Amino acid sequence: MTTPTWDPQQYLRHADHRTRPFQDLLSRIPEPPAAPTPRIADLGCGAGNVTALLAVRWPRARITGYDNSPQMLERARAHATALLDFAEADATTWTPAEPYDLIVSNALLQWVPDHVGRFPDWLDGITPGGTFAFQVPGNFDQPTHTLMRELAESSRWRSRLTGVLRHADAVLSPAAYLDALTAPGVTADVWETTYLHLLQGEDAALDWVKGTGLRPVLAALADDPEAHEAFLTEYRDLLRTAYPKGPHGTVFPFRRIFAVAHKEK
Repeated sequence: MTTPTWDPQQYLRHADHRTRPFQDLLSRIPEPPAAPTPRIADLGCGAGNVTALLAVRWPRARITGYDNSPQMLERARAHATALLDFAEADATTWTPAEPYDLIVSNALLQWVPDHVGRFPDWLDGITPGGTFAFQVPGNFDQPTHTLMRELAESSRWRSRLTGVLRHADAVLSPAAYLDALTAPGVTADVWETTYLHLLQGEDAALDWVKGTGLRPVLAALADDPEAHEAFLTEYRDLLRTAYPKGPHGTVFPFRRIFAVAHKEK
């Protein structure tokens, strides 16, 4: 899988829709044991817009947003305050250097190979009574991804794009996450939701994916503008059939998987 280069402006074009799953996750997170002054980590903070929501809920908390994208961190630092800061970290290796009352991750773990293997370290870094919570996309079997993979593996693109994209095993099933998180002293709540986003604008599905799932392809073809545009054109035409624009916009189903693991006191 190619490491994507992130474009905060493109990612935030659908910020309202992208933020809704985090708001739903946040509503299920219990009060941290040190509330109203908990220590919180947002792992994979991106542009910082959802990290700021943590500060709204716990205005006296000390919050750090972690990300490995310089572009995203530059944008995120616009949200920094005396109690909210941002730092560079890679989730594949990050281990809590201090106890946290809450570690939360929003739409990150699908980019982290074998992320379940990181759960024990992260749970060890949670204080008694604290929580580890995350949401990940569960839509790798949907046309946005299947058509992208099929096109990347076609004869025209195979030599340039083999191994670039994630596959359906990028995330686990809800039951597998429940099994991975449930342990002595830890209770887990796992669920899934399919959102029906109504996107506006021309080629709205393509515009959405250009901010997230398509980033590895864009990075792999960045040095060849002609190939870059040719792939986008082919992929756009496929998405127009899979996600036709209707009278009110483009209906864009998106399944998400949520988990909240709570540590006993």
